[in-house]
Amino acid sequence: LGHGTKGVFELLSGWRRTRETLPFKDRVADAYSDVMVTYTMTSSLYFITFGMGASPFTNIEAVKVFCQNMCVSILLNYFYIFSFFGSCLVFAGQLEQNRYHSIFCCKIPSAEYLDRKPVWFQTVMSDGHQQTSHHEANPYQHHFIQHFLREHYNEWITNIYVKPFVVILYLIYASFSFMGCLQISDRANIIHLLASDSPSVSYAMVQQKYFSNYSPVIGFYIYEPLEYWNSSVQEDIRRLCSGFTAVSWVEQYYQFLKVSNISANNKSDFISVLQSSFLKKPEFQHFRNDIIFSKAGDENNIIASRLYLVARTSRDKQKEVIEVLEKLRPLSLSKSIRFIVFNPSFVFMDHYGLSVTVPVLIAGFGVLLVLILTFFLVIHPLGNFWLILSVTSIELGVLGLMTLWNVDMDCISILCLIYTLNFAIDHCAPLLYTFVLATEHTRTQCIKSSLQEHGTAILQNVTSFLIGLVPLLFVPSNLTFTLFKCLLLTGGCTLLHCFAILPVFLTFFPPSKKHHKKKKRAKRKEREEIECIEIQENPDHVTTV
Repeated sequence: LGHGTKGVFELLSGWRRTRETLPFKDRVADAYSDVMVTYTMTSSLYFITFGMGASPFTNIEAVKVFCQNMCVSILLNYFYIFSFFGSCLVFAGQLEQNRYHSIFCCKIPSAEYLDRKPVWFQTVMSDGHQQTSHHEANPYQHHFIQHFLREHYNEWITNIYVKPFVVILYLIYASFSFMGCLQISDRANIIHLLASDSPSVSYAMVQQKYFSNYSPVIGFYIYEPLEYWNSSVQEDIRRLCSGFTAVSWVEQYYQFLKVSNISANNKSDFISVLQSSFLKKPEFQHFRNDIIFSKAGDENNIIASRLYLVARTSRDKQKEVIEVLEKLRPLSLSKSIRFIVFNPSFVFMDHYGLSVTVPVLIAGFGVLLVLILTFFLVIHPLGNFWLILSVTSIELGVLGLMTLWNVDMDCISILCLIYTLNFAIDHCAPLLYTFVLATEHTRTQCIKSSLQEHGTAILQNVTSFLIGLVPLLFVPSNLTFTLFKCLLLTGGCTLLHCFAILPVFLTFFPPSKKHHKKKKRAKRKEREEIECIEIQENPDHVTTV
């Protein structure tokens, strides 16, 4: 949504900046040459970044699917802008040139005919040029957003008394962002993965409130035949279960043998007593589903069994459970007993343990790669330097404020952070490069020119983007609400940088515009040639030219 509408508004802005007196073919050519270069570069950035996310380097299937869909969307957006939307502009130019109505495609009535009709008819059927005999050279200057930026906002934001307040605003923004970045943690709450009205949410909240000192029930699965009657095997099982509260048929059976004073030191006695006595008692019948027997001839064997373990944890439960997993899993490979530990919540804990670093590294590498490639295409290298600073500021701002807004570092927020990098470049790059390449005398005039050229498209696109997020509020899902929060911060931080922070800071710091002033003065001196010719017609009259 954000990238596609950005291309539409930029091309529409480029079309409106062209002179209406030109043939529509020339207007389309001017609009494309003005807009499509930057749009192609930003589309390439999106494609490279999300293409790397869709590559085999990403170890999370959800991120892969999202990045694949994004790549397809970017291609469709690009070809839509390049073909269909351009064709619509050609059609609109033909209608405008032949004085046809842009909606009803009928001939616009004359001024005398419209004067005899009601006001609503005049409003609907007028093309805005009835009062003058010819079209204005640049009617885009009268667009209400363009007029507001040119006549009011540009003068206000570059006012010397406003700049200190903008600097203070940025310091506050940077302080909160930095404070939020210091509090980042990858503790994702499983509740946030469920629908808001799900009964599982109520269960999880009660469990976390009253029983948060205990880990989830961990299934301990032994998937090979063991000599359970052997004392060394019994000792290994006890050692593995140490530190846990165990619900174990093995321990209960050993206690049963001890209390009953029964000796079961060989295989036949052990399995015989287990089947005929232990599992027949009512208090131990629930262990039947925990032992898998197989019969080979007249002999019974235990081919697999399971135990249940519960670990006592502190408040930071997820971190400790992940540590337990990291300790138990290597033991399953190195010990003589082959086992697996599992709980359904481990899927999410594994997911978040792996998902924080890889997507961010891929996104950062993709952005860095494109910035390096474009470094040699930009006339002024300070353009890329300012772009890197702006994108870093927006990314850290979104990351810090997201943490302060109680957004967990889950899969959705990571994907939004990847998208923030591209969204920031998409909107800041045209503004910065227009400023860097501008030839006005002062930085203030250059930033005014940049805002006047790209401000309308940026404001229209970010506004449309934020309005498009409103339906997400009505979806009863915490994941969707996380998406809303992250994208709202993305749009807000980008808008703040494009319309407040960059216009002020670019008037303080390089690039300097003095060299442009010197070049212009030199050219003007070369062009200024004064000739004095004296023509003496008679001694009393001198004519000087």
